[in-house]
Amino acid sequence: MRQIILDTETTGIKVEEGHRIIEIGCVEMINRRLTGQRFHCYLNPERLVEAGAIAVHGISNEFLQDKPVFSTLAQPFMDFVQGAELIIHNAPFDLSFLNNELMLTRQGWKRLTDYCSIIDTLAMARKLHVGQRNSLDALCKRYNIDNSKREFHGALLDAHLLAQVYLAMTGGQGSFFDSMSEKSPLIEEKEDVVAAIAANKRYTLAIIKASEEELSEHERYLERMKKQGPCLWLEK
Repeated sequence: MRQIILDTETTGIKVEEGHRIIEIGCVEMINRRLTGQRFHCYLNPERLVEAGAIAVHGISNEFLQDKPVFSTLAQPFMDFVQGAELIIHNAPFDLSFLNNELMLTRQGWKRLTDYCSIIDTLAMARKLHVGQRNSLDALCKRYNIDNSKREFHGALLDAHLLAQVYLAMTGGQGSFFDSMSEKSPLIEEKEDVVAAIAANKRYTLAIIKASEEELSEHERYLERMKKQGPCLWLEK
């Protein structure tokens, strides 16, 4: 599976007010592994960046003056993302800006969803963590991902952070086992179990029972739950 983690920075919040993209950052992931391949560019938006936006991403109007316009990089960008699954935090925001840029090129591009499937990690996070803050910073903190170098929002840096958040939200332990050596003790033990089952041999598994103190604490916990409402575990 080829996935592209994507982020953008813009001149302002609303594309309807004529705001444009000034930075695109993409990193490639295949089978839950970052490949090191990326697409990154700064763009001349052909308009001024709002002061509020500069306070967020730190990209000044002076810095963008000599950068290319989107139309000159539309083809390389589409070559990089086409056919992939795009992973975006708050996808409707970035897609609205990207679709607008594609339209403004007048090069016959369709909407990005005609070329790629989309995963919105903000929507995922809201289902996983109902009623909690689900910004990228909040998710980094929740999943113990180091974002200490993130003085400003930057598209490429945020794409790298989002890749780690996505792996954590979708079972990041998979990448942990992928990175283990082929003959680690854990894998050798697993192979022993499989071999025993294949040979129809008995394999004794350790059973750890709760202590009396732990059982008592469990009962006290259920009683506290019962005071707050019906407790299924106490129903006879």
